[in-house]
This record gives sequence, C-alpha cells and structure tokens, in this order.
Amino acid sequence: MAQNSGPMDQFIVKPLINLDMAGIDISYTNSALLMTFAVLSTFLLFWMATRKRTLVPTRWQSVGELIYEFTASMVKDNVGKEGMRYFPFIFTLFMFVFFGNVLGLMPYSFTFTSHLFVNGVLAVFIFVAVTIIGFWHHKLHYLRMFCPEGTPIAVAIVLVPIEIMSYCIRPVTLSLRLFANMLAGHVLLKVLAGFIISMGLMLGWIPFLALIAITLLEILVALIQTYVFALLATIYLNDAINMH
Repeated sequence: MAQNSGPMDQFIVKPLINLDMAGIDISYTNSALLMTFAVLSTFLLFWMATRKRTLVPTRWQSVGELIYEFTASMVKDNVGKEGMRYFPFIFTLFMFVFFGNVLGLMPYSFTFTSHLFVNGVLAVFIFVAVTIIGFWHHKLHYLRMFCPEGTPIAVAIVLVPIEIMSYCIRPVTLSLRLFANMLAGHVLLKVLAGFIISMGLMLGWIPFLALIAITLLEILVALIQTYVFALLATIYLNDAINMH
C-alpha cells in the first residue's frame, strides 16, 4: 500500500535523465526542468508582448511593459542612470526568480528557489559581480567602503572588521531570506492540503476556503520575495557604483 508523501518530499531533487561525464553526475533533474520552464516562460511572455506592438497596448503588451517599467524604475530609483547599463542583468534576475517562485506553486511542480544551493549560487554571483564592478569604478578607493575617510584609528580598529563581516555575509542573508520564505510557505500549503483531504468532508467548505486564502497569500509572498531579492541586488549595485 503506497504511503502519502510527507511535506518535505516536494523538495527532493530527482533525476529525470541520468547523465554521467567522467564520473561526474550531471543528470537533468526536476530542478533543472523548472529552471528551463522559467527561462522559456520569460521568453514566451515577452514574445507575446512584443510580437504585435501597437500604439494602444494589447493585454500581453501591457503586462510586458508593466514588468519592464517596474524593474527599470527600481534600478533608476536605487542606482541612478549609471545603473541602467546593468539593467539587463537585474531584469533577467527578476524574471528568473519570479517564475521560479510562481511556477513552484503549481501542483506536482518543483520550486527551485526553495533550495539554498540555487539561491546561494545566485547570491554569490551577485556578490562577486558587484565587488568587481566596485573595484572597476573606484579602483582601490573602493576599500573606503569599509573605513570612511577621516575615521579615527581607534574607531577603525573596531569598524573595519564589522564592515568587512557585514559585506561578506551579504550572499548568506540574500539566499537565506528567499530560501526560508519559499520553504516555509510550501510546507504550510502541503500540510493544509493534507488536512483538507482528511477533514474537508466533515467541516464543509471552510477548509477549502482557508486553503484558497493561504494559496493567495503564498502567491503574494512569492511576488514580494522576488521584489526583495532584486531590490537588494540593486542596493548592492548602488554601493558599488556610488558608494555609501
């Protein structure tokens, strides 16, 4: 007799196509599949939005323009005009995380943004890129991030280690925030869904309405976490370009 899957089983990475290269497992997994869907969904969305561009926007064109303008406004407001040269990266990051969060809410799907490793790779890439941009713009003067000019030596002895630690911990906090919210939300949905299946007939429509409310809340959380992830990336980019 098959047992019901537990709430954590939805986070198991499963190979779909087994591949091995020189003893290294490079299998195509359910996580890679959803990443592929995220990229294809982004392409399809903006293909639909731009294939029939008109002066009076169509429904798809309006959606595409809204997302584009929202992301562009976020970059301009937090980094300035200088930051627009990095807009393609921020926009790609935003769409990738957005579809990673939203597609994972579909039944029998997989949320790759609920895995710390995936979020960690994105966060480390942002950290390294921002650091390179900072030194490229300011050369060694970028080190003033950790010790503002004119800081007394006694204060600098305490301030510099704190600033360095705060700077280096950015990838950890950036990835953990997204990971924790996606993990907790999906576990809650799984637990409530199991409860409704077993108790729904006894309590009528109340459990189903509660599940719908929780699902809508999780969609909102997914959208907010996408925004927060991209926003923090732009704030780090602003530090690198304009310095604080």
